[in-house]
Amino acid sequence: MRSFDYKPVVVDTLFNYNKKLFSADMMSGLIVGIVALPLAIAFAIASGVSPEKGIITAIIAGLMISVFGGSKVQIGGPTGAFIVIIYGIIQQYGVEGLTIATLMAGLFLILFGLLKLGTIIKYIPYPIVVGFTSGIAVTIFTTQIKDFFGLTIGQMPAGFIDKWIVYGQSMSTIHWWSLVVGVFSVFIIALMPRISKKIPGSLVAIILMTVGVWLLKTYAGVDGIDTIGDRFTINNQLPAMVIPSVNLDVVKNLISPAITIAILGAIESLLSATVADGVTGEHYDTNSELVGQGIANLIAPLFGGIPATGAIARTMTNINNGGKTPVAGIVHAIMLLLIYLFLMPLAKFIPMACLSGVLVVVAYNMSGWRTFAILLKNPKSDVLVLIITFLLTVIFDLTIAILVGLVIACLLFMRRISETVDVRVITDEISHPEDMDVQQNNKHLIIPKSVEVYEIYGPYFFGAGNQFEELMANMGSRPKVRIIRMRKVPFVDSTGIYNLTTLCKRSQQEGIQVVLSGVRPKVEEVLDKAGFRELLGEENICNHINLALERAKQIVNG
Repeated sequence: MRSFDYKPVVVDTLFNYNKKLFSADMMSGLIVGIVALPLAIAFAIASGVSPEKGIITAIIAGLMISVFGGSKVQIGGPTGAFIVIIYGIIQQYGVEGLTIATLMAGLFLILFGLLKLGTIIKYIPYPIVVGFTSGIAVTIFTTQIKDFFGLTIGQMPAGFIDKWIVYGQSMSTIHWWSLVVGVFSVFIIALMPRISKKIPGSLVAIILMTVGVWLLKTYAGVDGIDTIGDRFTINNQLPAMVIPSVNLDVVKNLISPAITIAILGAIESLLSATVADGVTGEHYDTNSELVGQGIANLIAPLFGGIPATGAIARTMTNINNGGKTPVAGIVHAIMLLLIYLFLMPLAKFIPMACLSGVLVVVAYNMSGWRTFAILLKNPKSDVLVLIITFLLTVIFDLTIAILVGLVIACLLFMRRISETVDVRVITDEISHPEDMDVQQNNKHLIIPKSVEVYEIYGPYFFGAGNQFEELMANMGSRPKVRIIRMRKVPFVDSTGIYNLTTLCKRSQQEGIQVVLSGVRPKVEEVLDKAGFRELLGEENICNHINLALERAKQIVNG
């Protein structure tokens, strides 16, 4: 097997870099940095951390993903998909627990890349991905109802259903000015693409609503519209690196959420890069991208950051504004750093209802309700997987949904692979030319009496063994020889070896000789190591069906 040679894509792109590419990357990076600002703040607050942690994550992780990743145009940072899992980890293990879980997730992502699992992760069934994403969208929307409506609620319950019960009981406390701010924010974000696709609607909404709320408070005496400054102390100091204390008990407790972060980050980053490649016509390196994501999640939490991954919306903004190489992502990180150092104190005036409006739009875009509706018309098995994953994400939590979803994905894969395996029985004659291992001078091969020929199509594992048992049970009569043609078997696994060994020993106990025919070299090598030559005898492993039938005649005539 060829070893994985890690090489960041930025290395190749800089060889032929020129002034024209830099100009395009610079302009795109500046725009993406501005677009990323309100999202980084909103995602951080919704996740249960201070707003500057979102920007720090966007700066450090965004830089690391561009420098060490495998995609030319990927933009990384905090995303909505992590809101639910981050909030849950903080509630249970605190901010230090989140830091440790993110560091562990970074190590897992690097390991995924080094083990070349990038391609495998891309093949997680689509209904599971849609179920995750739609469930996360519903959960994000649910968490924003309080601030969007300006409800007066004490301690919010953790459960999805409990939240909606509390919302229903608190509707009499709606703060109408907050609701107006939230509704106008959604309206502005929805309207901006019709005016200009290059100016981010979320940024326009935040600027207009922040100014509007300041005017209402200053000149109209309107109170009760909460801002970021009412809940958080804003600072623009560069964070110092802090290494958390780690022990075995902490690692054991956080292994499950860390794997959830890693898998979710891998899925979202590879999905984002795949979408980007579909637009640009490029081909990113899946495994290098995972290593880059892992490095980002190893560095960012040491400076107070939260989990990060590739962001589809910001990546598409980069492409649409002319970004060509990872330099655009580097410029985006520098732009965010400058905003953080010089403009961060102004963030305290941003209304919470406006940020809720931003996240309501994010949740709507994530929901993919049209795709969800289309998938409901698919086969029942896919619909069941979609609904189970969606409900687990919404009602329980993302960790359970991810774990169950992966188990379902494995079961689906096993089922579909088993459907590709076919075992047929031939009792009269074998015709040429469709049987390529039949010698040319034989148009038809007559199968002697007391001989059964079984043909396996596909990989030999537990499914083929089960089909063998069913076919033999239905045959009724007991032959003297069973010929097993394996010319269409590309590989055999440990379960297949065990089943085939059991089949051969059982046949021998019943006085039936098994003869193998047309075994491929790689499969034959595996069978040799498993001792099949000693079990069956050298003469009972034949290169093609002619020799197998001749051997069967010798056994029958005895």
